[in-house]
Amino acid sequence: MSQKIYFASDFHLGIDARTSSAERERQVVRWLDTVARDAAELFLVGDLFDFWFEYKRVVPKGYVRLLGKLAELTDSGIPVHFFTGNHDMWIFSYFEEELGIPTYRAPIRRSWNGKRFLIGHGDGLGPGDHGYKFIKKVFANPACQWLFERLHPNFGIWLADFFSGRSRSLNAEPPDFLGPEREWLIRYANEVLEREAVDYFIFGHRHIPIDYTLRNGRSRYINLGEWMNFNSYAVFDGHDVELHFFENPHGKIFGQRSRVDHGH
Repeated sequence: MSQKIYFASDFHLGIDARTSSAERERQVVRWLDTVARDAAELFLVGDLFDFWFEYKRVVPKGYVRLLGKLAELTDSGIPVHFFTGNHDMWIFSYFEEELGIPTYRAPIRRSWNGKRFLIGHGDGLGPGDHGYKFIKKVFANPACQWLFERLHPNFGIWLADFFSGRSRSLNAEPPDFLGPEREWLIRYANEVLEREAVDYFIFGHRHIPIDYTLRNGRSRYINLGEWMNFNSYAVFDGHDVELHFFENPHGKIFGQRSRVDHGH
């Protein structure tokens, strides 16, 4: 296959980090311009926004550069896929209706060139994290969504940004790689491999770029990292998946296959 499959996640637009949210959005758009040259498909694997709530007639202010670029990609015939994450699970039909981008709320399976992929944001999978799993059920409850929708957008979005900012201040530094027993997504992937054959597990959520060979010695868990510190993404060229870094010469990959790759 001459064209490539691209994967990225966790832009967290709406909050400032190493760069401002506005500059990070421009950086993402520059990356999308490079992707457009040879992309067969593009998968955006959750948490594009640090918060999003989609009222029936109102969407959050901002992000016009990103949304316009995504519309341009789909209009040009490049299929784009979007997964809701734990920060933007309240995206409903906007991406599908306005941008022609299908929206997924659970992991999906795909195959290219005989390679089997399982793709998802990664939140709520695997053992542990019971507190978050409970909160996710609450947030996914239609009654809770209906109640939040009753809040005026000025107050509702401010409230969500406030709590998101507090959470982010407690986790300002990127996390460490914890090893196979404490990385829940590695444990989840190994459990899946007991039931079915998967070559690549592609997830976000974890916020560090990881390339880890799983228990069977062949399958790999790829975590896409994030764009607040790493600017990391993955590419499938028809033969193999590799992590790259955009405009970041100091990117680091964690896991058994650790190596530095500057990407484009």
